[in-house]
Amino acid sequence: MTTQTLTLPRAPRSWKKLAQPVALILIGVYCLAPFYWMLVSSLRRTSDIFDTSLFPQTLSVESYAKVFSGSSDFARALVNSLIVATVTTTLALLLAIFAAYAISRLHFRFKNVILAVIIATSMFPGISVVVPLLRLFSDIGWINTYQAMIVPSLSFAIPLAVYNLTTFMKQLPFDLEEAAMIDGATKWQAFRKILLPLAAPGIFTTAILTFIHSWNEFIIALSMVNNPKFQTATVAISKFTGASEFQAPYGEQMAAGVIVTIPLVIVVLIFQRRIVEGLTSGATK
Repeated sequence: MTTQTLTLPRAPRSWKKLAQPVALILIGVYCLAPFYWMLVSSLRRTSDIFDTSLFPQTLSVESYAKVFSGSSDFARALVNSLIVATVTTTLALLLAIFAAYAISRLHFRFKNVILAVIIATSMFPGISVVVPLLRLFSDIGWINTYQAMIVPSLSFAIPLAVYNLTTFMKQLPFDLEEAAMIDGATKWQAFRKILLPLAAPGIFTTAILTFIHSWNEFIIALSMVNNPKFQTATVAISKFTGASEFQAPYGEQMAAGVIVTIPLVIVVLIFQRRIVEGLTSGATK
């Protein structure tokens, strides 16, 4: 009995060479198209805001001027976003580093169950925790405060940070840490002088992801704060109004969206190499 092997026709090499850049271009266009349209719309005059051309007929910064000259106090809202995102990221990292170290490097019972519970808490819809927290914060006088936005945001930032750092620390070799302890280092010294420097790419990547998540947070900030003095940028954008209550100022909203997005784009571009290192190093060790 003879066996025959079917040979599938190979695609021409020219198509293979062409397919990869075409796919990358399509993905890039798909991802950047909304931001490009937001940028172009923000540079149109108010009278041209519904123009559908790919480029503004007349470049105008009218919308940007209105963003900062209106009653929304958008500059203050940007500062509030920076405060909330920075404090949330710092606290989440401090707690997550120790939690991830314990789960990934120490031996004790039920640590996988603990990790599963931590991750499961991040699966709750944000709106499901808003109502009970709103009642609690009203009773203790936390409404219209920074902590009313930071504490609930931590419940979503910490699981993300713990999961990322645990995955990264599990890949780090135990030998260096054990060798340091054999040479006389304490557990704390081995953690501080050996493990933390090795985990720096993962910590840095986690910090960036947590900051972006906190910077973009909307539902908690909208629910816990009704004083414009404490509103974050995302909430301020949603409350832009035109000449009348029912008129949407699309140009101002587009300009504010660009202003909010630019810091994140700059951070990602500056630290792009470290972010990629942090995301890929755990898979290559």
